[in-house]
Amino acid sequence: HVQLVESGGGSVRAGTSLTLTCVTSGYTDDGHCMGWFRQVPGKQREEVAAIDKSGGTRDADFVKGRFTISKDNAKNTLYLQMNSLKVEDTAKYYCAAGVYCSQRVSGWEYWGQGTQVTVS
Repeated sequence: HVQLVESGGGSVRAGTSLTLTCVTSGYTDDGHCMGWFRQVPGKQREEVAAIDKSGGTRDADFVKGRFTISKDNAKNTLYLQMNSLKVEDTAKYYCAAGVYCSQRVSGWEYWGQGTQVTVS
């Protein structure tokens, strides 16, 4: 039973930083791609960043230079370091895992419950 549990969200001022954490459990192997997504009510969920099992990363254009995805395999933990936060970064952020780093949101198999980030 795969579980992903996010934490670290909160209400912050624009220009500040926040780090999201996702602790995973229940994998039978470590060959999963991990990603962060976000969603605003009334809009589609969008990918923020992803990291493959080899450590290769990709970032959405809207977070390049500001957000960094990383993982600690020994701790089964995924991180999202968010710097220079903007009001438009306000959303619920979700951790996800998949066999492949799918380009489609629907291609990711496992999801956490999300953590709210509000920037004012």
